[in-house]
Order: sequence, then C-alpha cells, then structure tokens
Amino acid sequence: MTVAAKRFANPLPTTVRARPLRLLFLAVIASALPFGAFGGAVPHATPEDVGLSSERLERVTEVVRRHIEAGDVSGAVTLVARRGHIAHYEAQGFLDIESQTPMPTDAIFRLASMSKPITAVAIMMLVEQGEIRLDDPVSRFIPEFADSNKVAVPRPGGEEGQYDLVTATRPITIRDLLTHGSGLVSGGLGARAASELAPRTPRDTLATYIPKLAAVPLDFQPGSLWRYSGQAGFDTMSRIVEVVSGHDYDDYLDEHLLGPLAMPDTGFYFDGEQAGRVPTYYARTAEGSRPTPRELNRVYFSGAGGMASAAEDYLQFAQMLLNGGQLNGRRFLGARTVELMTANHTGDMVNGQFGRPARGIGFGLSVQVVEDSVAARLAISKGAYGWAGGTGVSFWIEPEEELVSIYMVQGGSGGNLRRAFENAVRQAIID
Repeated sequence: MTVAAKRFANPLPTTVRARPLRLLFLAVIASALPFGAFGGAVPHATPEDVGLSSERLERVTEVVRRHIEAGDVSGAVTLVARRGHIAHYEAQGFLDIESQTPMPTDAIFRLASMSKPITAVAIMMLVEQGEIRLDDPVSRFIPEFADSNKVAVPRPGGEEGQYDLVTATRPITIRDLLTHGSGLVSGGLGARAASELAPRTPRDTLATYIPKLAAVPLDFQPGSLWRYSGQAGFDTMSRIVEVVSGHDYDDYLDEHLLGPLAMPDTGFYFDGEQAGRVPTYYARTAEGSRPTPRELNRVYFSGAGGMASAAEDYLQFAQMLLNGGQLNGRRFLGARTVELMTANHTGDMVNGQFGRPARGIGFGLSVQVVEDSVAARLAISKGAYGWAGGTGVSFWIEPEEELVSIYMVQGGSGGNLRRAFENAVRQAIID
C-alpha cells in the first residue's frame, strides 16, 4: 500500500477519474474544480481578488497550448496561487497520447529533484527538535562514513579518468549535503567510480545502499565548490531521517509532513486509481516524443528524486513555506528556520553551474535563491526561491509577491515552455 493509500482509503474505482473537459484548438484543457471542492487547505479566489488579471492569466493557457500543439510536451498542469488563494489551476493536453486520455488537474507527476525540498524540510524539522545539527558529520548517523575521508584528484600524467586520493580537510556535514557542497557523487572523478564502488541493486533500500556510498571518493574538498549531487546527497539525508526517527523514510514523511499537510496524492509509488493518474513520461527524440518507462520505486525511497505529487498537493507544501513554516493552523517549521533555508549559503559558487544563470543566483538549503532577477535574466522577483526536476516539473515561491507558481510536465522539451509560463505569470500581476 502506498503512503497516500495508507493515509486516505480511496473508495473510487481503479479507473482514471473523469473530469469535465473542453477542447481548445488541438489541446485538451481541464479547468479547475469549483471553489471549495476537493483539495487541500489553500482556498480558491478570482484572480482580481488577489491582484491578478483574469484576462492576462489566459496567456498561460495560450502558451501551454502552443507548446502542446508543437509537440514539445504531451500535456501540462499549471497552478498559480497568490495571497493564500488559488487563482489559476488548469490542465491541458494528454495524460497519455496513445490512448488520448485527457490530462486531469489532479495528475500525479514524477517530481524528480523537486523531491529534494521535501527532504530538506524533513531534515530541518529534526534540526529544530535538536536531533540533528547542520554541522554534524554524516558519520555521526552512518558510521561507515567515518572512513570516507578521501578526495579524488587527477593523476599527474595519467590517462583521462585516472585519479589519486588525497585526505579530505574535514568530514562532510549535513550542511554540505543540503547545499551541494559535499563532493559526494557530484559529477567529478569520484562520481565516475560510483557505479563500480557502490553498485545499487533492485533490492537495495536506503539502509542497505547508503553505507556503500562511503566507499566512493569525494569529487572535491568539502565546502570548496558547488556541484550538484543529483542523487547521493539527498538520499543520504533520507537515510539519516530513518536512523534518527527509527522509521522508514516514507512512513516518517507520511506521519510528520505529508499527512498533516493534507497531501494524499504525494508519495513514492501508487496503486489503483492513483496509479491511473500518473502521466506517461515522454522523451523528445529526432522522431518526436516517445514514451519512455520511468517507474516509481517501491523499495528504495529516494528523497533526492523518487517522489511523485499532484500540483495542488505540492501547493500545500509550498504555501506552508511561504507562510513562514505553517499552514492551516499547524506549524511545521519556525519562521526563522524557513529564512535560514531560503538564504544564500554559497555566495557566488552556484552561478553558471548546472544550467544556472551566470549571475544573480544563490543557493540555500535545497533551493536556489534569486539574488538579482535582472542579472539572472529571470521573470521572477528578487528573493524568490524554488527548484526544478529532471522530469520537467518546477516551482517558485516569491515572498515579495506572496505568490506560488507550479509547472508540471512529464518529459519532452519543456524548457522554453517553462520560461514562457514564468513570463505569463509575471505579466498577470496588476496589484
């Protein structure tokens, strides 16, 4: 049974839930449910009630439609909330092209790296409880890392990929993992050896796999660079949550975060009716979009990239952060903890890395932070923070505008659409 299924017994049949749809040119559009219908704690409002233009928000629909027609993506769900109310919530296109199944607003998207901020919040909740300190070495929780003190450096005169080992100047810490400053499988020489030194099998859990990573040399001295640890760093923190709490990672999230936030469509895998709402993942090829299996894992609960969620579910999480750590009368983090998470911890090190702009961006604890939107050339306000996932999903939280925007697609070539979505949201702000 999935995390979501354990939380909310679903009496609906195991078929795709039907939603009223309307055709718009070649795209299929599913409008949001009426105000007060199913969903989380964030209510609906008219755009004008929250300082947005209804007419201008229609440009979101237009740009998404154009990219669906062009074959860039199969479908999308877009959501905009401002001042604590949902002003735009729409699905377009198809959940699955081959069956012509329309995209529902409650489609459950593979989050990929949009899982990471959820893991960061789980860690920070334990930091607030005094169970973890940001400067704790990873070895405090996973003893195998006590011997993980070697850094891979290029071998002088050696062939490409050959390396020597030097001693790390200090152990990697929780803070290093949160800021991608650990060097643990971060795209360097050590990372190239990870598959040989720390092979992951289909039966591995966090408990059996994460200790293997201690055998992998670090890619650089801890804290000296910003280099993206796409999987290892945040999966290591997922295991640390298990060690500290005594619970499997999915159960911990269920009890302490996803359940209390009313996120029934968020978890690591799904069955029945919920499984029918997971869109087909498409890869863009020279011949066009091709369905490419990307299964959710039922054994290895990756807090780095293994979760899936619906747009309105993820909004509950994002709105909690925008509210300074609380939602619907319940506090999950202190306001100063959220400020710490969303401050720049890395100076200029993230600029120009991993597709980031050359200037204007910082990095907090799991999220990128807009230091200067003009320098970064982003249609996002200063102080905004968020992250994206390799499946095409992304979100921004803009405290200056009291705004959350969520963009969800599954594969294809959605980068230009994401930027067009951000621009369409920005130009709709009238107050």
